[in-house]
Amino acid sequence: MARPREFDRDEALAKARDAFWRRGYEGTSMADLVSELGIASARIYAAFGSKEDLFREAIGLYEAREGGFVDRVLAEEPAAHRAIMRILYEAVETYTRPGRPWGCMVVTAATNCAAENSRLQDWLAERRRRQTASIAGRLEQARRDGEFVDDADVERLADYLTAIMHGLSVQARDGVSAERLTALCDLSLRTVASFLTRHVN
Repeated sequence: MARPREFDRDEALAKARDAFWRRGYEGTSMADLVSELGIASARIYAAFGSKEDLFREAIGLYEAREGGFVDRVLAEEPAAHRAIMRILYEAVETYTRPGRPWGCMVVTAATNCAAENSRLQDWLAERRRRQTASIAGRLEQARRDGEFVDDADVERLADYLTAIMHGLSVQARDGVSAERLTALCDLSLRTVASFLTRHVN
């Protein structure tokens, strides 16, 4: 009997990521994964474990690549207001990139789940909360450094920025153009500017 054709695990994971990104966890069946990956379900289970295990690994791949722009920007930008600007504009670029599903995978892939999948919904929600906390921590450091006014409510600002990013994701999924989303970012940055000290440009 001929041996099954070998497959590239990394390539298969990337295809699974895109399937979950486009249709969500519950909207992507094992039959869909078999079709997308081009391998039998038994081999998918052998390589990745359960569908849930594959989904979690796909989220990890997304966060390490396309979805990791927030952490990268926070690490690269010494000025918090510059980081905020980059985060918003890179969100638009990421969520509307040609050849990729639109929107944020962590926001859209498991927003509504059946009861048996609620742990995945909670897992993604916790990841989103951690990202908001990371932004708030960076903004608090900026406030202590004098970049923001002393009474700046950085937690409220972090919540605001997170809400804007989630809104960008939903609107991107709805087909709103990158130009319109960028204009929304421009408007949002006016709100951010109200928190800056006057000597910050």
